[in-house]
Amino acid sequence: MPTTLINAFVLKNIKFIELLAVVMRIGSFSIVSWLGPHSPFLFVWIVNTVDAIFLSWCAILKKDMAYTLLNVFWVIIGAIGIARASGLLG
Repeated sequence: MPTTLINAFVLKNIKFIELLAVVMRIGSFSIVSWLGPHSPFLFVWIVNTVDAIFLSWCAILKKDMAYTLLNVFWVIIGAIGIARASGLLG
């Protein structure tokens, strides 16, 4: 039941959620571009992973296999990036 309500909310607001996620991704990559090695990498990885979760959810609801695969891949890469940036992985 709760998932159904969340999915209904996402579907009702899907354009906004996708736009927000894309703006988040642009922002996080812009930070890395501007600050280079001085970037707050843990923050960037967290933002990148959250936007990938949003985009994955939207793609799954839209039954778009290509974007589901792409964004689920970024969720996995993001989890690794968060672990590395936080010092959990060498």
